[in-house]
Amino acid sequence: MSQGDVQQTLSYPIPSEAALEPPEEWGRLRQECPVAKVRLPSGDEATLLTRYDDVKQVLADPRLTRRLTADDAARLTDSESGGVFNSEMSNVIPDRGEEHLRWRRLVGKWFTARRMAALRPRMAAMAEQLLDEMVERGQPADLKAGLGFPLPVYVICDMLGVPADDRDRFSRWSDMMLTLTRYTGEEASAAQLEFFTYMSELVTAKRAAPGDDLLSELIKESEGEGEGLSDMQLIVTGVGLLVAGHETTANMIGKMVSMLLDDRTRWEELLADPSLVRTAVEEALRFDANAGFGLPRYLPEEVEVGDTVLPRGTTVICNMAAANRDDGAFDDADHMDLRRSPNPHLTFGSGAHSCLGQALARTELQVVLEVLLRRLPTLELAVPTGELRQVDGLVVGGLSEVPVRW
Repeated sequence: MSQGDVQQTLSYPIPSEAALEPPEEWGRLRQECPVAKVRLPSGDEATLLTRYDDVKQVLADPRLTRRLTADDAARLTDSESGGVFNSEMSNVIPDRGEEHLRWRRLVGKWFTARRMAALRPRMAAMAEQLLDEMVERGQPADLKAGLGFPLPVYVICDMLGVPADDRDRFSRWSDMMLTLTRYTGEEASAAQLEFFTYMSELVTAKRAAPGDDLLSELIKESEGEGEGLSDMQLIVTGVGLLVAGHETTANMIGKMVSMLLDDRTRWEELLADPSLVRTAVEEALRFDANAGFGLPRYLPEEVEVGDTVLPRGTTVICNMAAANRDDGAFDDADHMDLRRSPNPHLTFGSGAHSCLGQALARTELQVVLEVLLRRLPTLELAVPTGELRQVDGLVVGGLSEVPVRW
């Protein structure tokens, strides 16, 4: 079925009746209309991809851009800024060519698997402390508020050299910057300005008194000759890392634990064999049906996807979560297999724009799971799975809370 065969343009994002289950439309779209027209919250039209091969092709295509600032690009929201992907801030970091590779080289060396291994004890200590505080407050407890949300922001602030007293402010800023419908355009723009101003002041402070952190090191390299970043690029890099390094992993912690506790045999399997933590994390990332909006791409030239030719100016939404449930790419794709290997899921994207912080996210998820299995082996959801509620209106998918007891 081609794009033109769709009888009705779907509203996007597509809601699901259950917080941990995919929308029924995903399967139909993959089978019948993998390249589909959708209507965004802004009212603009875009093209949705749900098949694994199509999503991987578009994400890996170096000709396409994540920037939605062209005049004919779709706006994701009806706010004046059009959302984080449409904002002028998205133009500051180069997204193609040698300049993009240079930026990834400078920043990416702070997110290698080797560096993450070195940070692991510090992450575990943070997780232990947060868990101590949550247990002390008593049960039932909200795992998201007590552990899932604070840990990633503590870790990324530690890496960037953000003072501990300031880190709680980032939850609100990132939440508002990643909004689709939860906040007004004025609120989102105000949060962006506050965040930008704070990061500008932090860069100035780090320049005057550098520390042993990522931001100070980037500033040091920028003061030399050659491959440094401009002040504007430093500021936007800091904002981007704080938003991406906090919100996505914070929500994924709650979803991962909920998926594992939804079927008690999964949790028991991990208790019996903790060596499965790494593959269990990868499977949780693949199996996540509440991953959020997906990744948009703008087509500056005509591109053929599947059997459909998409014209220049098309805005494509790559739904990685739907692609990760494609039976054509994964055996028994709707089954959560904690031993699945290999597991080439697309949760972190593909190609030149794959997530820079994926080693950080993986390490945090593994650490959280290891600490919980050791400290709270009797952990269980304090409400039926059907009562879990999704966070609506954000680019990133998540649960509003994760009530647990032990």
